[in-house]
Amino acid sequence: MRDYGALTGTLRRSWGHRACELAVVVALVLVCAHFVGLLDGQRMATGLADIVDLLGDMWPPDFSNLSTWWGPLFDSLSMSIAATALAVLLSVPLALLGARNTSPHPAVYWVARMVLNTLRSVPELIMAIVFVAAVGFGALPGALALGIHSAGMVGKFFAEAIEHADQAPVEAARAVGSTPAQALVHGVLPQVLPQLADVTIYRWEFNFRASVVVGVVGAGGIGFELIAALRTLNYQEVSAILLVILATVTVVDALGGWLRRRFA
Repeated sequence: MRDYGALTGTLRRSWGHRACELAVVVALVLVCAHFVGLLDGQRMATGLADIVDLLGDMWPPDFSNLSTWWGPLFDSLSMSIAATALAVLLSVPLALLGARNTSPHPAVYWVARMVLNTLRSVPELIMAIVFVAAVGFGALPGALALGIHSAGMVGKFFAEAIEHADQAPVEAARAVGSTPAQALVHGVLPQVLPQLADVTIYRWEFNFRASVVVGVVGAGGIGFELIAALRTLNYQEVSAILLVILATVTVVDALGGWLRRRFA
């Protein structure tokens, strides 16, 4: 009975602590929501009415310029693929240097981690503005911005996957006289390749959607056509472009899911 009572008391204290933690989190969320205006009912109602009016202006969609959108849409698709490839090329060495079990020295580990943090801390939109100023308009600055920003996030996931790899195959490879590189290739990479493929495919899906955003600042793609329609207040064409983007994103996500089942 004493053990049962002690256990009951421990559970009650545990639930009490969890309840207090949940209350603090909820309070913090409510404070932040109030600060940004999410709890301003009058303002939200006015905004909702304006959105309804805007949706009315966007109907029916105007597909009269559909034939001119295929090129920019292909630019966005190419931009996402090239950016993902660039991200993987940059991420693999940074991940190997930024994983504790493969980094040659703690100082190298911290430097690699700092590089990854820096790359993903700068939004791709800001990078796109910089690259547009550096290399001009078009898909190239978009691919560079998306690829370099993605390298920070992809490299982080790659490094964490490598750190969680089972060390037994690595130790077995070293026991038979393998070099560090051979132990890495035969002991670590086979374990993490499915995770790396999964992250890569997911990032490609993300990069296609992000390619629309960077196109707004002149980095090419279908986003450039979208902002042009917005600037001329041609809302019916805006809705048509958004529907084309939605259809393409759906196809890309479906293809990404198939690739993930095939390789991940």
